[in-house]
Amino acid sequence: LKAQHLHTIKAFETLANAKVEHCELGSTDLIFHPGPMNPQTLNVDVGTAGSVTLVLQSLALACLFSPEKYKLKIIGGTDVTWSPRWDYFAEVMVPQFQRYADIEVKLLKRGYYPKGQGSVEVSIHARHPLQPAQMQQKESQNHADHAPHLYLTEQGALKQIKGISHASKDLEHAQVAERQAKSAANILSQLIKDCPIDIQAEYANTESTGSGLTLYAAYSHLPDQIDTAKPIRIGADVLGERGKSAEEVARECCDKLFEEMQSHAPVDEHLADNLIPILGLVGGKIKTSYITTHTKTNIYVVEKFLDVKFKIDEQHHTIEVVKEHIKN
Repeated sequence: LKAQHLHTIKAFETLANAKVEHCELGSTDLIFHPGPMNPQTLNVDVGTAGSVTLVLQSLALACLFSPEKYKLKIIGGTDVTWSPRWDYFAEVMVPQFQRYADIEVKLLKRGYYPKGQGSVEVSIHARHPLQPAQMQQKESQNHADHAPHLYLTEQGALKQIKGISHASKDLEHAQVAERQAKSAANILSQLIKDCPIDIQAEYANTESTGSGLTLYAAYSHLPDQIDTAKPIRIGADVLGERGKSAEEVARECCDKLFEEMQSHAPVDEHLADNLIPILGLVGGKIKTSYITTHTKTNIYVVEKFLDVKFKIDEQHHTIEVVKEHIKN
């Protein structure tokens, strides 16, 4: 176990009134005995630039189907490598989570590497809760029976492209955020015709210098509007770094987004692995641009915890729950 894993496990220990054994740095095994979850405000300081979104990936899932209300306050890195950036989490992941819970997210302060110290708040109240008895019975009662199945197999019609270009305050003199936003808008307008493009530029007081760009494309099956109840968003994000110009950041992010859009899938490759646990609980089918090893690992783990079986179609890039409530 690494330090970031320990913060998440310790948070779960509090959240679920759990008894935990072998939760220590470098441990290769863990025993976790969950108890009843209680409504609460949970504070987690990941330390320096440890990713807040990786912690939220785990904690939010537990809260999505719990009958209680939760507020999660996380301190750490909001926009760091090897994890979803905050705006991708808020604008691409959370809309899918909102199918099953009322969720409010707030970015209080951005945190870049190495000092981090960003701050976020997430409030969650499930609309399709599993009752405690259901959560404790593995064989036949661990499925969110009243929750709608998750079907994301067709991209639909492109309605708009939006984005957030952000940078630390000390980069404002170089107009980094504006240059990222303007370059991205110009590139996308050449690649994609007749589509509204809106990319906001913003600066923040942060502990470390940093910048980044998140872009997402919104689709809908409704003719004249975006279906907020059944969102379809695919996204891409890139962090700035020393030696990489704002224009290079924009080009890289646009290329990533356009490649995802050209796949004609409604789920990008990074969103897919985050949807697997939900798919295991509610059932359904998704089509993604590419089935990553992360996604396959999540499928393996979910099949160990839930009585479900997934079918992976590598040719068509689809993932489907084909068996539910399997008794051992």
